Order: sequence, then structure tokens, then C-alpha cells
Amino acid sequence: MPDPMRIRATEKDGIVDVKILMRHDMETGQRKDAAGKTIPAWFINQVNAKVQGKDVFNANFGSAISKDPFLNFKCKGSKGDKLTVNWTDSKGEKRTDETLVS
Repeated sequence: MPDPMRIRATEKDGIVDVKILMRHDMETGQRKDAAGKTIPAWFINQVNAKVQGKDVFNANFGSAISKDPFLNFKCKGSKGDKLTVNWTDSKGEKRTDETLVS
């Protein structure tokens, strides 16, 4: 299973500032290894964030996103709400992490 995401969600005046660092190698499929063979594409292709079970962020990524992507977005919410972030990659691997809004 991939490394956990680092998620920080802080609320001010009803707006939650969400910062997410996702650990993933994000291979484009264009690099070659030491033997000259092409490294197959492997990247996060779907990201979803929910606050209290309601979608607040959805994205479709492609191979052009950098290694260990960082996301920052704002949404409505309040302290103590549960934020759930999950992603799926091109190999079908999935990761879900949660935090409470502070």
C-alpha cells in the first residue's frame, strides 16, 4: 500500500483551507531505466475529497503531474468536520486517508 497522505485542514470564518501532500512516483511512461527499457506509465488518475460525506473536490490527473503531488483548495466547513481524501492510480491501487478539520 502507498504511503499515507499528509493532510492539513484548518477552518477560519466557515472556510476550510485544505492542503494535501500525496506520496506517489507518478511515472509518465517516457523515462527509461538503466537498461534502456521504458518505465511503464503509473500515475494518480482520480482524486476525491469529501467533508462530512459531501464531495468538495474532484480531479482527474494525467501523466504530466509531478511526483508527490501537492494540492491546496478551499471549501465550506467547520471545526471538527471529517475530511476524507482518496485517490486511484492507473494500476488500480487506491489510498484513502482522513483527518478532522481544526
